[in-house]
Amino acid sequence: MAAQPELEHPRKAFGWAARDSSGILSPFKFSRRETGEKDVTFKVLYCGVCHSDLHMVKNEWGNSIYPVVPGHEIVGVVTEVGSKVTKFKVGDKVGVGCMVNSCRSCQNCADNLENYCPKSILTYGVKNVDGTITYGGYSDSMIADEHFIVRIPDSLPLDAAAPLLCAGITVFSPLRYFQLDKPGLNVGVVGLGGLGHMAVKFAKAFGAKVTVISTSPNKKEEATGRLGADSFIVSRDQEQMRAAMGTLDGIIDTVSAVHPLLPLLSLLKSHGKLVMVGAPEKPLELLVFPLLMGRKLVAGSCIGGMKETQEMIDFAAKHDIKPDIEVIPMDYINTAMERLLKADVKYRFVIDIGNTLKESS
Repeated sequence: MAAQPELEHPRKAFGWAARDSSGILSPFKFSRRETGEKDVTFKVLYCGVCHSDLHMVKNEWGNSIYPVVPGHEIVGVVTEVGSKVTKFKVGDKVGVGCMVNSCRSCQNCADNLENYCPKSILTYGVKNVDGTITYGGYSDSMIADEHFIVRIPDSLPLDAAAPLLCAGITVFSPLRYFQLDKPGLNVGVVGLGGLGHMAVKFAKAFGAKVTVISTSPNKKEEATGRLGADSFIVSRDQEQMRAAMGTLDGIIDTVSAVHPLLPLLSLLKSHGKLVMVGAPEKPLELLVFPLLMGRKLVAGSCIGGMKETQEMIDFAAKHDIKPDIEVIPMDYINTAMERLLKADVKYRFVIDIGNTLKESS
C-alpha cells in the first residue's frame, strides 16, 4: 500500500488540496523530497491561480489524481541548493512554472523545447520519476532541478511575476515563434482575460499594432484605454468584422470556450497566422477553403521551454510588463475559484502564500 502523502518524503510540507471532483480545497499535510545535488528548494511567497487549476481540481479533463495541490505560477526565495547547483544560491528570487522535469535527451529537450518533451513532468497532479505524485504551489515550499528554475529579476515584483510563468510565456512564445514580434505588424488578440491582457502588453512592447477581438462591447474602454490596444472589434458585430477583413498579420486566440474560427480567418491577410493558445474542450469547426485562399495558417502553442521562459521574464522586467492581479489570502481560494468560473477577475488571482498560508488554517 502506498505511503500517506505526509510520509512519502523526508520533508514536511503544508498546503491546500482538493480531495475529489467537488474541487473544494482545504488544508493538507504532505511531504517533499530532500534537496538533491542539482535541486533548488525555495520558500513559496506567491502563487498565481490559473484556469487550468480549476479544471484540474474538478477533474474536468479526466486525468486528475487526488489529492490535488494545484499551482504552477510559483515564486519565492531560495532556502537551500544542492551541492552541484551552479545557477542559484540561497536568498535568490526564483520561480517554477508548468514543468518540473523532462527526459533531457530527446530532440525537443535538445532544442530547448522541454515543454514538448513527451516525458515532461508537470508541476502538479502527475506521477514523478519516483512514482509519487507532484504537488504544486498552493503550498509553503517547492523543490525542482535547477534546470526548471527561473530567476526573477529584482525589478519585477514577486506577486506580479507569478502569472508570467504560465500566462506570460503562453502568449510570449507564439508571438516570438510565429514572428509576430516585429514593429509595425498588425496583431489581433481574441479574448481579454488572463492570457489576452498579457498578449496585448507583450505585442505592444514588441511594437505591434494591436486589435482586441471580443464578444463583450463593454471591454472596449479597458482594451483601448488602460491596456493600450490600438483598436477593438466586437466579434458579433458583422459590420465591424467586415470592415477589418484582411487587415491582420496574425492573431493570438486565447479563448477556451467553443467559438467559430471562420470569422477570425477572414480578418487575416494572406499568409496570416491564427495561433490557438486556449484549449476548448470540444472540437472546433475548421473550413479548409478559407485557408487555401490566402495560404493562411492555423497553429497551436503551449507554454514555452525553460530558455525562452527566462527570456520572457527578463523581457518583462526590462519593459516593465506586469499582469493585472488581485492578491488574495489562502483561505479565499474557494471563493476565488467560483469567481474565476464566472470570469470575475481582472485578470489573475495571486495567492499571498508567504503571509496567509498557516497550518492552523
